[in-house]
Amino acid sequence: MTRAIGRGRGLIATMTVIVVCSGVVQGYLTPLLPVVGRHAGLGGVGQNNLYLLAQVAFAVLTPLLSRWGDMWGHRRLLLIAVTAVSVGSLLIAVRPTTATLAAGMVLQSAVVGFFPLLAGILRSRSPEHGRVGMSVLVGALLLSIGAGGYLAGTLSDAHALAGLWTAVPFCGLAIGAALALPTSTVARAGRFNSRAALLLTLGLGALMLVLTEGGSWGWTSAYSLATVTAALVLLAVWVRVEQRSSHPLVDLGLLRDPRLAAISAHTFCLAFGAIGFLGANSVYLGTAPDGDGDGLGLGAQDISLVSLAMVAVGFAGSTLTPRLARAIGDRAVLAVGGCAGAAGFLSLCLFHSSVPQYLVGALTVGLATGVFEAATRTLSVEAVDEAETALSVGVNEMALSLGAAIGAAVIGALWAGHATGAHGAVTGAGYQWAWAACAVVALCGAAFGLLVRAPSATPTPETRLAHARRTA
Repeated sequence: MTRAIGRGRGLIATMTVIVVCSGVVQGYLTPLLPVVGRHAGLGGVGQNNLYLLAQVAFAVLTPLLSRWGDMWGHRRLLLIAVTAVSVGSLLIAVRPTTATLAAGMVLQSAVVGFFPLLAGILRSRSPEHGRVGMSVLVGALLLSIGAGGYLAGTLSDAHALAGLWTAVPFCGLAIGAALALPTSTVARAGRFNSRAALLLTLGLGALMLVLTEGGSWGWTSAYSLATVTAALVLLAVWVRVEQRSSHPLVDLGLLRDPRLAAISAHTFCLAFGAIGFLGANSVYLGTAPDGDGDGLGLGAQDISLVSLAMVAVGFAGSTLTPRLARAIGDRAVLAVGGCAGAAGFLSLCLFHSSVPQYLVGALTVGLATGVFEAATRTLSVEAVDEAETALSVGVNEMALSLGAAIGAAVIGALWAGHATGAHGAVTGAGYQWAWAACAVVALCGAAFGLLVRAPSATPTPETRLAHARRTA
């Protein structure tokens, strides 16, 4: 028993190295966006569009990497994903232009496969550490997002573009950790549904295009109407293809489980604001208030400190989530997380003219982020049988990616309607409309959390382990 516990802890420690790489990659560009945007000739809207492109890639790559992991092995696909992230990080660092930033951020979006693939390995190799392991990994992710941003901001203060090298050494460590991980259970038989992948990619691309450009085209223009129609048709055909396929890219049948469906809906709503807002966060903090737009005029290091504070409280929320769930129940935890997110965005709407005022709302959003990420990832694992772990986590990660992508697109559309000046600087009204939209959607997430049914009476791996210790 002691040896098994030691192996489980060692497994989680190795996985933490990979998750830290994921966090650094997701966090280090955020405080650099204003500096890098100016270097590449991009204004606030253009910077948000880069962030949006990454979120679209997140949504597309989530089912691809999860499905390939089930087909060819979780460890093998994890190594491929880590390699793609490493190449993207190196590309951005070596030559930061608009084209290389776009290509590099798409490659870096392979981090979205880390959690489904790691969850498959963790549940098959050390199921008794499921809840604790997932909360530790989420906490490490959040802390490394902030630490990566702070390190990048500090390097950038010494030399504007030096912070772009932040992720490269962490990627090297992650490759070594991926090689050290054991394989999970035997991979499933099956084939890759390329038609479903193409339909999903085109449908999401068209949807994000109209959300991004609808304001400039005109929401009732022929371009906007044609694009949104194409997006809806493509996505409807994708759903039909998935339902009829014996080898679906995304097993939509899992969503027939009301528990997993409610968890995924909650994830979508919270990610809409909490993740979709991250790009907007750095733009607002870095915009000089005496220009055409609104903002606080902070430098890269100060922006990274705000991000670090947000993820620090997020880490606290993540690590406390298992204990909170035992005290008040999973359903209440989800509802509290949604309400906290809404309260944070409402605070930003009302009070944002100084750094202390801004921090009140931002830290509340950070706390809600930690709670919802830990709770939903844990619950999505426990909602299905072990053989479907990666698929279930992949569905939840796709809901997170879609929520973040659509949230970033909606924020970009609201900004485009309230932009001024030659470089598209965003006015105060643009930020307030965006924060208000995030607050409303977060409240919808709280309502979905209340719909999550209690789990069945089947004991969890942790419960079985505790019983074995008592009877040993």
